[in-house]
Amino acid sequence: MLSLSGDSPLLIQTASRLEGLVPPERTLIITGRPLQDETRRLLPQIPPENVLAEPRAASTAPALVWATAVAEQQDSAATVLSLHADWYVGDDALFRNTASLAMDVAEKHDVLVTVGVEPTRPETGYGYILPGDELEGEAKRVQEFIEKPDAERAVHLMSSGALWNSGLFAWTAQRFLAETRAVAHEVAPHMGALLRGDVEAFFAAVVPVAVDVSHFERSERVACVPGRYPWDDVGTWAALGRVRDEDESNNVLVGDVFQRHAEGCVIWADRGAIVLDGVADLVVVHANGVTLVTTKERSAHLKDLIDELPEEIRRHTQ
Repeated sequence: MLSLSGDSPLLIQTASRLEGLVPPERTLIITGRPLQDETRRLLPQIPPENVLAEPRAASTAPALVWATAVAEQQDSAATVLSLHADWYVGDDALFRNTASLAMDVAEKHDVLVTVGVEPTRPETGYGYILPGDELEGEAKRVQEFIEKPDAERAVHLMSSGALWNSGLFAWTAQRFLAETRAVAHEVAPHMGALLRGDVEAFFAAVVPVAVDVSHFERSERVACVPGRYPWDDVGTWAALGRVRDEDESNNVLVGDVFQRHAEGCVIWADRGAIVLDGVADLVVVHANGVTLVTTKERSAHLKDLIDELPEEIRRHTQ
């Protein structure tokens, strides 16, 4: 909901990216209950009933099973495109071309499809895809998924032709729900509650699990297609250095910020001023009345920090 790359919130950019590919009335958004009203406000073109709020955060697999079940109830022949709202995409037209290809492959070959992006650095925080045999054209079977390798292995994977697992997925609703029953044992036993419309019971019972693990790493019906558009996962504050312009000292400065002799810092001020003097490699964020000061290295562990915050502070981080 912040304008981390560009002039509008990433959520608005994500919805706009689907124009001409998926109409608003067929767009479903999964969010948390504290963010449901604000999501509806930011995206008035999406029907309010299409903004689904999880009763409990349980990672991506239960959320996507829920959304796919809703899509299948609305259209038994639905094909689903799954994407996140925290991405930087440098070319929306190329993105739509890739997404359309992914959906076509999912329909034609009855497989779960993931989009792999060519790595630009040996990133240890991403998952990797090792493509296998050709399925058709640019589409290939997946030989192996590798989750968050160390730096040495990441370099080796890049030289071997591995791709970043971007998290852009496509499947037919029928195939995804069938694979859920077949391989997603954390979720499958509780699908009866979901199909009865008891979303609360479903989320109370499921074991939290990422869809990468529950479906893509276990299913034998998985393919990948390459994404040839500029892409980055803006999952940490340190990532702003890759998607925003830096000053001559490699600082990213957003808002009312003054720096003297600061180097390699990421500074975000939504209200009020922030002044830095003689520091390096810091992340300083003031948003929603809370100020965060950490290092760029530790900014990747923000979720763990948020879990430990007192409730009176944590509610401002939503």
